[in-house]
Amino acid sequence: MIGYVTVGTKDLEKAAAFFDALLALKGGSRLMQTDRVIAWRGKNPQDCGFGIALPQDGNPASVGNGVMVAIEAASPQEVDAIYKKALELGGTDEARRANGCRAFMPAISAIWMAINSMRFT
Repeated sequence: MIGYVTVGTKDLEKAAAFFDALLALKGGSRLMQTDRVIAWRGKNPQDCGFGIALPQDGNPASVGNGVMVAIEAASPQEVDAIYKKALELGGTDEARRANGCRAFMPAISAIWMAINSMRFT
């Protein structure tokens, strides 16, 4: 249903290394790369794409209030594997610390953790 999702970054190289490793767990690989944008796609051409970009308007990248991106998982074990990899790559679990919802909705808060940790400086 969604063609792709793009998030802004201040450091394209650091963000690319993070997502190369994280999305590889889902069979993702780079679809395209320019000096301002990198995009990934899963094994299936119908998979939703994911991209990172230096903001086109030249303003600093910032967290979009209410923006959420989900990495689909087939099982609780896959959620845990993605969660663990995000922590290994320097992500932090903002959801558990903020309101404890990881125990209540592990898939959602694992992704919340990953998105909230996208502060590449």
